[in-house]
Amino acid sequence: MMNYPYLIPLFPLMAFAANILFGKKLGKKSALVSIAASTASAALSISAFVNFLRGSVASVSFAWLNVNGAPVMFGILVDQLSLMMLLVVSVIGTLIQVYSTGYMSDDKRFSRFFAYMSLFMFSMLSLVLSNNFMMIYIFWELVGVCSYFLISFWFEKDSAANAGKKAFITTRIGDVGLFIGLAMIFWLSGSPYFSDLPAIAQNPDRVLLTAAAILIFCGAVGKSAQFPLHVWLPDAMEGPTPVSALIHAATMVAAGVYLVARCYPLFAACPAALVVVAYIGIVTAFMAGTIALVVNDIKRILAYSTISQLGYMIAALGCGGYTAGTFHLMTHAFFKALLFLGAGSVIHGVHTQDIRQMGGIFSKMKITAATFIIASLAIAGVPPLAGFWSKDEILVSMFASGNYVIFGLAYLTSIFTAFYMFRLCFIVFFGRPRKADLHAHESPAVMTVPLMVLAFFSIFIGLVGSPLMHNWFGHFVTFGEGHHGGAPAGLIMGASVAAGVIGIAIAFALYILKWQLVPQAVRIRFTWLHTLLINKYYMDEIYLSAIIRPIALLSKYSFRFDKNLIDGVVNWTGLFSLFLSEVKNSFDKHVVDGLVNGAAKLVDLCSGHARRLQTGLIQNYMLFIIAGLVIILFVNLIR
Repeated sequence: MMNYPYLIPLFPLMAFAANILFGKKLGKKSALVSIAASTASAALSISAFVNFLRGSVASVSFAWLNVNGAPVMFGILVDQLSLMMLLVVSVIGTLIQVYSTGYMSDDKRFSRFFAYMSLFMFSMLSLVLSNNFMMIYIFWELVGVCSYFLISFWFEKDSAANAGKKAFITTRIGDVGLFIGLAMIFWLSGSPYFSDLPAIAQNPDRVLLTAAAILIFCGAVGKSAQFPLHVWLPDAMEGPTPVSALIHAATMVAAGVYLVARCYPLFAACPAALVVVAYIGIVTAFMAGTIALVVNDIKRILAYSTISQLGYMIAALGCGGYTAGTFHLMTHAFFKALLFLGAGSVIHGVHTQDIRQMGGIFSKMKITAATFIIASLAIAGVPPLAGFWSKDEILVSMFASGNYVIFGLAYLTSIFTAFYMFRLCFIVFFGRPRKADLHAHESPAVMTVPLMVLAFFSIFIGLVGSPLMHNWFGHFVTFGEGHHGGAPAGLIMGASVAAGVIGIAIAFALYILKWQLVPQAVRIRFTWLHTLLINKYYMDEIYLSAIIRPIALLSKYSFRFDKNLIDGVVNWTGLFSLFLSEVKNSFDKHVVDGLVNGAAKLVDLCSGHARRLQTGLIQNYMLFIIAGLVIILFVNLIR
């Protein structure tokens, strides 16, 4: 069984079937079913990874349909990129489901939650293993459906129901572009397989090829919450916190980055498409990083942080940093999952999400606080934690590509990241409680043990891409980058460390030492900037005014027009029917009845005269017979 990677997604699928059909009977045991299935998937993923290193990889495929006589094969693709994603999704997914048994223990739809989680695991693992565009698109959409189910899991709340709809509709916009892009690739090449991408990239029609690449990237923009389709992810925090950790930090939102990496031969052949990717990524990273500076909801801070870090990955891929982008994808999954689960533990302990009501809870929630700070150090890029190695790799790749504007914005964003993460840490865990009835308590072991395991990974997982291990990850997941030689790697490493230190130092001065680093007059002058950031650059308001309200107004008048048109047609149809009815009645009365009555009168008249021939007298009948004979003889004589 260990030699068949196609079994990896099947265990979560069986768990989904068991929980959705028999969840009420299973009760709390439904969590064990999902965790056992996820653990089996993780074990098989590790086995597939070991077998791949040994040079022995099994695969399977089958004919799904025929297109112009050629079979389209559905199957699995096991390579370095898919193996990395399999390990990330299965290991983190298992830990998050263990955590969920404590976090969701009192929920009335406990078994349904784990059914949805298993369905998502099946969808995401199948997406990662897909070997062609059509197959990945199917699971891409199924992942989106699972996201909708889980974001709006507490649908009794209007905010959760609306967030689910917003996420589903917004990501569908990007998916339309993805569908058109995939159709263009198939039209240009006739092949849907990823293995044929290097050959497809040689197509001489560069304009259509570039357009197809950009349209495929639209799918990543929606799924990975990139500008301008990023607006759904902060609202998605209305779902349960384990959902935020699994879907909106570690796995689903990473699918967009994975798609770009999977299609990288196509993007590498289209420099214009890479420019679009790079600038969309860095704009997203910078914009979300600035918004996170002023947000006060603990989960939304992490949501904007996720958007910013995904922008980092996308920008790195756009600058030619294939290894850097995928490496940060892996490391970020672990410490961002830890941050979200840590936030869930805090919310579980203090029963509020507003950081302004927290404070001084380090002593009461030591495990949660310590692991959360480890994850914050990792994302801030403090050595030797995981985020330091991957962030440094991204900065080096950006600098080496010659995109100094992108490098500068990325470096500034890294300072913002360190600042807003430690602004959160210092406000939440240190100082005095800001709420009188804040009775913090540590979460149960079923929640804290996954935090400690993720903290371990957040410290050490980055070493696989460090010089200490001879940059093993860079040799394992690579697109043949050779551009780092001209980059002053040592200088950038020092600058990267300095960015983290600067951000942490400013947060410490403002929220621990209470220094007024900026004069009051300057703060008043730049009040507009704070207003701009607290309103998230007014993106929701722009969409509301430019798109949603006009469409709603158009729909309203369209409805009225349709109603009036339909009513008019119905009324005119009624009048015409009445006219036809009158014509019919008149025709029936004068023509049909006339013919019937006339025929009856004619028969009556004829029968009245014919009746006189029947006298009953024998002599009359003899007279008629003789007269008849005479007439017959007379006719014969004439002939």
